[in-house]
Amino acid sequence: MSRPRRCLSLLSAALGLALASVAAPADVAAQDPVAVVRAYRERHEPELVAELRDFTALPNVASDSQNIRRNARALVSMLERRGVAARVLETGGPPIVYGELGDTTRPAVLFYCHYDGQPTDPGRWVTRDPWRPTLFTAALEAGGRELTRWPAPGERVPQDWRLYARSASDDKAPIVALLQMLDAWRAAGLAPPNHLKFLFEGDEEAGSNYLAATARRHRDLLAADLYVMADGPIHPSGRPTAVFGLRGIVDVTLTVYGPVRPLHSGHYGNWAPNPAMRLAQLLATMKGPEGDVLVDGWEDDVVPAGPAERAALAAYPGDDETERQQFQLGSIDGHGRPRAELIMRPSLNVRGLQSLFVGAGARTAIPDVAVAELDLRLVAGNEPRRQVAKLVRHIERQGYRVVADAPDSGVRVSTPRLVRVQSDSGYPAGRTPLDQPAARALVAALARAGLGDPVVLPTLGGSGPAYVFTDILRGPFVALPTVNHDNNQHAENENVRLGNVYRAMEILAATAATRLAARQ
Repeated sequence: MSRPRRCLSLLSAALGLALASVAAPADVAAQDPVAVVRAYRERHEPELVAELRDFTALPNVASDSQNIRRNARALVSMLERRGVAARVLETGGPPIVYGELGDTTRPAVLFYCHYDGQPTDPGRWVTRDPWRPTLFTAALEAGGRELTRWPAPGERVPQDWRLYARSASDDKAPIVALLQMLDAWRAAGLAPPNHLKFLFEGDEEAGSNYLAATARRHRDLLAADLYVMADGPIHPSGRPTAVFGLRGIVDVTLTVYGPVRPLHSGHYGNWAPNPAMRLAQLLATMKGPEGDVLVDGWEDDVVPAGPAERAALAAYPGDDETERQQFQLGSIDGHGRPRAELIMRPSLNVRGLQSLFVGAGARTAIPDVAVAELDLRLVAGNEPRRQVAKLVRHIERQGYRVVADAPDSGVRVSTPRLVRVQSDSGYPAGRTPLDQPAARALVAALARAGLGDPVVLPTLGGSGPAYVFTDILRGPFVALPTVNHDNNQHAENENVRLGNVYRAMEILAATAATRLAARQ
């Protein structure tokens, strides 16, 4: 038996995919909910594209409160057209849209998406307007041509066509796929196989500042037997992808102080300490040559991977060498371990450095300050404040006095080595063990759908509010990415491949039909 097949067998055993004893609801048994969605979509592709076009035409930066409200109103209307009982949950910031549909005596599946998007520079878009949705025959990098008309009803729309617009992939395409899924079932007279709930947030790209408080305030309303985040890029193979956790994150700013103003490097060099050099030396104490974090206790509180997680990692179809070549990396960190395994560990990333000027603006001067921006990615078991405290202790052991506020002249002149450490509140990771019944049931549902063997990961490298569902609402969580991996999310020329939206409808339908045991 080959290694991939053996690993897949181990994973199947670890996840317990044999759930034949669970009976399907009577009104689903006669019709396959995935097949119904596929047949409907093939007859209504132009309508799907038109709805995605109209939805992505709404500007949706979280700080643009007027347009965020327009998006929320549009979502309520889109849900109500499908018979969903929808309403706005006020947060004190961008509103959250909630809806539910189906038999309340059945297990509940809650789908979470966000409708806000990242800020953008219109001048760097090929369309010159991020909120003017435009169809292309293929990706721009593959020579895609702009189409001058939209598909008419009854036409087939090629899978490789792409819609370019802000939030086309992150995260409006999954929302439209969910709604079109409901259209398909309604047209076929098929009742939802579970009690479906929808939670659409307007603040995710700004940090989900209101989601946790909303979950605490509406705990009973949002209770579910499975929480599904429909967000992110699918595995490049296109196989259904289920990720049962997201990292947390906390941001840290380090400011190292030198002279009160920049000094001439000739007159004062070798005498006045250079804060840029000291900051570089300080950062170098934090990581080893292979990328290991050297901060004492950095991984002490990490929840270790269990047998099911280790089996999933062994079976994961990663291609690190291809990506190394793609990104033109001469070497990689992590002692050669697979990237999927390394993201199970907390990280320390220097995301930016600043100290005076470079290039044409460079000066022969000793800087007055040097600043480093860090992001600390957290995994299950890490707590944001505790992780920052570990970093502070490490800095103090290097001979620095750590302050929280900007120092006055008295502190500066009396402190040999001084650094200011600022951090946000951050949020923890959230992860559902792969051997939980709901996790096993979800993987089984995807496996039954005929879309290929599911790709399963314990956690995603990126951060997100999974903890709201695992720690506050205390239910099983899965991230179900569906959009193309080359979608340019958060960047200019964001796009979604239409074939991925079509496939998303089927993946989400299989998920909505997961055979779950209801909460007690």
